[in-house]
Amino acid sequence: MRVNALDLCGSRETSVFTKAPGGEHVLIKPLIDPVRNFLTSRGWVAATAQTVLANVLIMGINVGTGMITAHVLGPSGRGEQAAIQLWPQLLAYVLTLGLPSALLYNLKRYQDRAPQLFSAALLLGALMGLFATLIGILLIPYWLTEYSPQVVRYAQWVMLVTPAALLGLLFATVLQAREEFALFNAARYLQPLLILLTLALLAVTHRLTPFSAALSYLLAGSPVFLWLFVRLWRLYRPRWYNLRSASKNLLSYGLRSYGMDLLATMTSQTDRVLLVGLFNPTLMGLYVVAMNLARLTTGVFYSAVVSTLFPKTTGLPVDQVAILTGRVARVTTVAVFPIAIGLAFFGPWILGFFYGREFVDAVTVFRLLILEGALAGTALVLAQAFMAVGKPGIATIDQMIGFGLSLPLLLLLVPRHGLAGAGIALLISTTSRLIFVIASFPYILKVRPPRLWPTRTDFETIIELVFRAKGGGSE
Repeated sequence: MRVNALDLCGSRETSVFTKAPGGEHVLIKPLIDPVRNFLTSRGWVAATAQTVLANVLIMGINVGTGMITAHVLGPSGRGEQAAIQLWPQLLAYVLTLGLPSALLYNLKRYQDRAPQLFSAALLLGALMGLFATLIGILLIPYWLTEYSPQVVRYAQWVMLVTPAALLGLLFATVLQAREEFALFNAARYLQPLLILLTLALLAVTHRLTPFSAALSYLLAGSPVFLWLFVRLWRLYRPRWYNLRSASKNLLSYGLRSYGMDLLATMTSQTDRVLLVGLFNPTLMGLYVVAMNLARLTTGVFYSAVVSTLFPKTTGLPVDQVAILTGRVARVTTVAVFPIAIGLAFFGPWILGFFYGREFVDAVTVFRLLILEGALAGTALVLAQAFMAVGKPGIATIDQMIGFGLSLPLLLLLVPRHGLAGAGIALLISTTSRLIFVIASFPYILKVRPPRLWPTRTDFETIIELVFRAKGGGSE
């Protein structure tokens, strides 16, 4: 069954030209309207395009922040910064209990119970954030054995922002559930913009240190967090009674999807968690720069697609979910892989130009991570089909495979091959994940596995969706 473009975009067909009162064709309006429609529409393609544009902007900003910290701090200082700021977000994501996915799923299905669901999510998120803070303060000294006591102490202090990190994740989820993608993307790019401005100010005043840089990343987004907190509080008017049913709904779905959230976090962060204990600050600085640049370049399209694909496909029939997910995965992959190849070829020049000659030593691992990121993005897009039809366990198993392979491979290959060993380990585990998720379509969803090479029909459908994506409400 072919997915109807109008059903997905919630749009109407209009004339390309509009007549002015005098009867003349207005030529400017057709040029302006598509841009305005993309900026305001809640249609799926428009929302994805908005998110891609936001990701490109965020990528540019993050390259700027990376350049500032790399040039001022050098590989060793950059490694110390990574060791300090790693833990709050890591532990917040580890202890979500699956609340982000559960909140999105339940807000879409039970819109009449939104205030209770939001209240329960706030309470559960705050409690888990405090628990994560305590765990980090206790465990960090036992892990950062390659770093000075001062770095360890700084890493413990910044754990205090963990509850805000977890609640911020929930706020972003609420915006996705409400299909307010323009606001969602604004919040996403305002935070790195504030970080960039803060780092630039510290660099100009010669006060940029590993600790002040870490604080900039963790605290500069506070105005955005407070703005979202006040706005959502006014919308949902939290109430702190009769929350048992709402909490049960959240935890029922959340604990089933928690495995995916936990394993996704561990799969994406296992390398940093292990390597921060194996590498000295200089090697850690080289790896972090290579990983961040690889993730920025391959993640622009994939993260945009995932953030809109899950909420837009939830509730559709299984066959339509499979068709749409496969088509989006194919077109996105074709868009990403040429970029990845170009970046891998020009890797030494890119690292030297943006971060300095001392970071060129990271070129081999950078190339491996570029390919790994492209494959990981494809696997993540395909996994959204199982999330949308209420089978998060398959996505959880997929992440489990990645984590189960990456952990021993990192321990085996890193001592022997250093930076390159880390890239090879992640590439092997990600390839295995992609094979598993493709094979799960016929066995779990009872549909044909999606192809990864696009056809003419795929491009025609995407073009049709783009040109039909006028303004409109939610689907």
